[in-house]
Amino acid sequence: MWEPFFVMLIFVVITGRLAQDEAAFCEMLGSREVPLMSKKGDIIIGGAFSLHSQISKPSLSWNASPEPLICSRINLREFRFAQTMIFAIEEINNRSSLLPNVSVGYKIFDSCASTLPTTRVGMGLINGEERTFEKNCSGQSSVHAVVGTSESSTTIVMLQTLGIFQIPVISHFATCACLSNRRQYPSFFRTIPSDYFQSRALAKLVKHFGWTWVGAVRSDNDYGNNGMATFIEAASQEGICVEYSEAISRTGSREHVKRVVRVIRRGTASVLVAFLAYDEMDVLLEEALFQNLTELQWVGSESWITSAHLAKARYSGILSGSLGFAIRKAKIPGLEGFLLQVNPKQEPRSNLLREFWETSFGCSFQSDMPGTKLCTGSENLQDTNNAFTDVSELRISNNVYKAVYAVAYALHNMLKCEQNDGKVNYTCNLNDYIAPRQVVKYLQDIHFTVQSGEKVFFDENGDPAAVYDLVNWQRNAAKDIVFTTVGIYDASQPNGKQLSMNGKNITWAAESMERPLSVCSQNCPPGFRKATIKGKPICCFSCLPCAAGEISNTSNSAECSQCPLEYWSNVNHSKCVPKVIEFLSYKETMGAILAAFSLCGASLTLIILSSNSELSFLLLFSLTLCFLCSLTFIGRPTEWSCMLRHTAFGIAFALCISCILAKTITVVMAFKAKRPAKTIPQCSAPLQRTSVLGCTLIQVLICVIWLTFAPPFPHKNTVYANEKIILECDLGSPIAFWVVLGYIGLLASLCFVLAFLSRKLPDNFNEAKFITFSMLIFSAVWLTFIPAYVSSPGKFTVAVEIFAILASSFGLLFCIFAPKCYILLLKPERNTKNHMMGRKQ
Repeated sequence: MWEPFFVMLIFVVITGRLAQDEAAFCEMLGSREVPLMSKKGDIIIGGAFSLHSQISKPSLSWNASPEPLICSRINLREFRFAQTMIFAIEEINNRSSLLPNVSVGYKIFDSCASTLPTTRVGMGLINGEERTFEKNCSGQSSVHAVVGTSESSTTIVMLQTLGIFQIPVISHFATCACLSNRRQYPSFFRTIPSDYFQSRALAKLVKHFGWTWVGAVRSDNDYGNNGMATFIEAASQEGICVEYSEAISRTGSREHVKRVVRVIRRGTASVLVAFLAYDEMDVLLEEALFQNLTELQWVGSESWITSAHLAKARYSGILSGSLGFAIRKAKIPGLEGFLLQVNPKQEPRSNLLREFWETSFGCSFQSDMPGTKLCTGSENLQDTNNAFTDVSELRISNNVYKAVYAVAYALHNMLKCEQNDGKVNYTCNLNDYIAPRQVVKYLQDIHFTVQSGEKVFFDENGDPAAVYDLVNWQRNAAKDIVFTTVGIYDASQPNGKQLSMNGKNITWAAESMERPLSVCSQNCPPGFRKATIKGKPICCFSCLPCAAGEISNTSNSAECSQCPLEYWSNVNHSKCVPKVIEFLSYKETMGAILAAFSLCGASLTLIILSSNSELSFLLLFSLTLCFLCSLTFIGRPTEWSCMLRHTAFGIAFALCISCILAKTITVVMAFKAKRPAKTIPQCSAPLQRTSVLGCTLIQVLICVIWLTFAPPFPHKNTVYANEKIILECDLGSPIAFWVVLGYIGLLASLCFVLAFLSRKLPDNFNEAKFITFSMLIFSAVWLTFIPAYVSSPGKFTVAVEIFAILASSFGLLFCIFAPKCYILLLKPERNTKNHMMGRKQ
């Protein structure tokens, strides 16, 4: 804490040696700095305001005393702040309940909105008006607290001087978040919220209106640089990109300001965030007028957003529709009347009052000013309309008012002007020495309410509650700019509810009723996702469609989300819809055709069934079952249909092939037997029944085991096709299925071998040849079925299986029974035993 003091001490010693005389040394020290307005009292409150906005640049030399700094161009707004401080002090002096037997005085200095004069102001507040450099120091400052300054940079400079002695400084307009550092500035307080909150409020405001691509310009000082750094950080967290960030200074060159305006003109952002102090804003607007910078949506900080001077017709074409956060407006009873009574006659020797009067009325007290009317001092301030007399927007002035009262209440409590029982004690324990450290302590603990009903207190960092009005520049019926409150930002509310709109219509840039669009890239509609562009900010992106099975149901989605397993993306990739369920249905053409062939085959078999022997009857019955079992493969798979289709197929074909096998064995036995022919029919019938039953029971046993341990079941296949669900029957046990199929193949192979052995039978008996041919067709069909079954997708797998069943069934039916039907119907003369045995009559 003492490091700045030692640095200043070394500077004083060196400078004192180089100075030519004591007067030059005192000039450098600043002890000759006198207040522009002052009043004696038991307690003195210092004031530092930017009463002038321009400062001369003296030439510095080691060979001569530095020229005195000259401040010019009175700032009427800051002059109102100073008069508001005087008004509050006079009001306190007239109150019997606050510091009753204590008179409050003031010393008001001009910081000239610059750091160098502020250093002199700080020395003047400490040293008083003495012209001598005493060897002994009493440690008593000439002021007990200071209200000011109006800029963050000048406040920091003043704290580097006053902070050494722990003199409390209460600023009404210094918003830099850096000032909340209690370790560095333990004696600092303020009645205006920190930019920590305002910068985040601006980021949330920009996000609220969907602006993700903005430009930024700031003051090149602590206020602008710290505030903009916090805004950019908060904007980044909100997904907002800053296209450019430029800094300007009111004392900088015009060429630099021209370059900044050119950058703004070339930018593609439609929104400009201006974190500028009042003076820098004035400089920027002058150049903006010169380069015709229009149709930008301005978003401003509290420093200029409610400036009546900027709202004049000169700048209204540029700033109309501006949005920004302002300190909450309040009314101060009696202030307007007090301001209107200000007159040079109150202090005829005050150059400041004379300058104020000349500026307000455009006159001069010097008679030798050609072309300028002479001021009389009798002019009426009610006839003027300027930043001093305008009390319609008492925002910062209210902060000055609260700062003065904060000091008064702290001293009131410190001097024990009130008894413990709460009754007013009309005498205060006023000591000759009031320690500044004690004032700081009591300032930290104050909690009072001003006449407007606003509660005043400081948090642990010396900051007040952060509540802002959202102000919009609109025109009234007279086409004048008015500051309309369209919302509120309260930092104490939970995230998401801090910014609230009051429902009033907002006027946008160029007085448009349509909100401007400020984005680097157009919004990606639902069904697309954002893809960053290499080398550009995240706000600049391209839109890529979501992949199949993925959706995005909001605009500007960063990623596409995968649909659940049984859902698929719609055509627009904006919604997940249930997948199409696919199975072989009777309603579709392929299912209907297969069902028709199945019924046709079964009907044809039943017709042939009407006149046949026992074994042929059983064979035709099994073929009928083969035709009909194919119907179980058509339709929506269920638990029962899945178990029925494969077992019915296996048993029906086993019965069919068993009958053919028995028929083949009978034929072979009939022609190979050495016993008399009359004995063959007697033993063949039981043998046929036994062989058919035995072969069929084996298949039945296999199917029972299959259904017991691993039965087929309905299964939703989502692997083969992503966009649809194939409803199929899972085999349960593929081994059991292939065993069933293999057993049928075994019976067919036996039939083929036995039929092949009967190839040398008499030509007139052709049944063995027909069985051989039917087994060839049967084997060919099912051997072809295996690769087709494995490779066919979806419902075509079922169709292949049905086709194999029908093809093999028709093959057996036509190969075995077609020749018989031909003889029965067309060649009945051949239907004799002698003809079949090849005997002649």
